[in-house]
Amino acid sequence: MSSVYFHIPFCKRLCGYCDFYRSVKLKYIPAVVEAMHRELREQAAFLHDKSIRTIYFGGGTPSLLAPSEIENFVKQVREQFDCSGLEEVTIEVNPDDITADYVAELRKTSVNRISMGVQSLDDDCLRFMGRRHSAQQAVEAVRMLQEAGYGNISVDVIFGVEGFGGEVLAQTLQGVLAMGVQHISAYHLTIEEGTRFGRMLARGEMRETEEERSEAEFLQVHNTLTKAGYEHYEVSNYALSGCRSRHNSSYWQGVEYLGVGAGAHSYNGEVRRWCEQPIEEYIGGVEYGSEELAKLDKFNEYVMTSLRCAEGISLGKVERDFGIEKREMLEREAVKAGVAELVVRDGDGLRILPEKMLLSDLVISSLMEM
Repeated sequence: MSSVYFHIPFCKRLCGYCDFYRSVKLKYIPAVVEAMHRELREQAAFLHDKSIRTIYFGGGTPSLLAPSEIENFVKQVREQFDCSGLEEVTIEVNPDDITADYVAELRKTSVNRISMGVQSLDDDCLRFMGRRHSAQQAVEAVRMLQEAGYGNISVDVIFGVEGFGGEVLAQTLQGVLAMGVQHISAYHLTIEEGTRFGRMLARGEMRETEEERSEAEFLQVHNTLTKAGYEHYEVSNYALSGCRSRHNSSYWQGVEYLGVGAGAHSYNGEVRRWCEQPIEEYIGGVEYGSEELAKLDKFNEYVMTSLRCAEGISLGKVERDFGIEKREMLEREAVKAGVAELVVRDGDGLRILPEKMLLSDLVISSLMEM
């Protein structure tokens, strides 16, 4: 089964850390929405598998769109594809967009999963990151969604923010647990060039968190959430039983997906495609960059995505899909110094223990074949 992703590239304010494609030119929302409907009509043939399991609205800030606009996209997907097996429709929201009226309208749509960008429950940290909500707004937003009947809610948390670790992070984690949500995504802050944080770092106005502190905070998050009953199933993702993100899991499993919108990526098992146009150009017609994946590319992607997940690599699958030589290479490299300390041989698989996943890039680079 396949997935459809809608990238809503608008924000009221740009966060200091974000390097996703987004714009504060909200006047273009109607024209971009119209262009996205057109792109969806024109690109349906890109997917080989026309059965859709998940739909995801990301961004940017999808909650800047009216719920009726979100539902219109879902309706078009239902018209163009086989949605008899549709299980999950997710929308990313900002806490300060959540009002009683908004939630009431959202409940009339097909959306059955909410992903909220909380990031921190410390107001000083939120201001530092450039978030446009307070800690109390985040708590109230989750409560409103729960009272309206949403029982599949995910919240995002960012750690590794210099000056906001330790007790500040502990209070955020405890506050998130008190919300009673089903899924938590915890990301280590990455400072990218071109962002406000990137410029501050270059000017010496902020520091990156030291490696030792990063590892300590990663373990703090892991220990706090797993002790509370959450499964650490991917480097940055924790879920109660049965509440993993089906949409994001499909990316890590190599499932086909169609991305719609400026900033969206697509993959159909053979070709990876992306749109990086400014919204002003996107409105006039879509242009794509693309690459056809060779067998070695697919092998390396399987290694990379699998080792980010709790299940790890299936050596049997590697042998079936890529040949006995690739299996033997993985088995040989996995016991070498520097990798063996992090990788567990588990029956037919190789996996990284969840508490060691912060170092997954080291293992992945060692096992990929160039």
